[in-house]
Amino acid sequence: MPTYEIEQYELCLTKHRVKASSEARAIKKLLDGKAHVVDNSHEFIEVADDFGLPADEHRELADGLLALGVAVGEVIPSIRSIEEVEP
Repeated sequence: MPTYEIEQYELCLTKHRVKASSEARAIKKLLDGKAHVVDNSHEFIEVADDFGLPADEHRELADGLLALGVAVGEVIPSIRSIEEVEP
């Protein structure tokens, strides 16, 4: 039986700390990579079902999932990639 590695999109949060003169400048520094991660602040929120492989580009996979009862819309929910690997 094949073995697969699957990458799944998830929503997580991480707190950052930065000194700045305003909220806007603090966010700008964060986006520029100039903020520091607060230790042990990384937290899982939920699976990101709004992101995924485009169903029209992965029609065979999407049809296989539909046949198994998995809801598939424009994307295959939460899946970034899947590949067969050696066990």
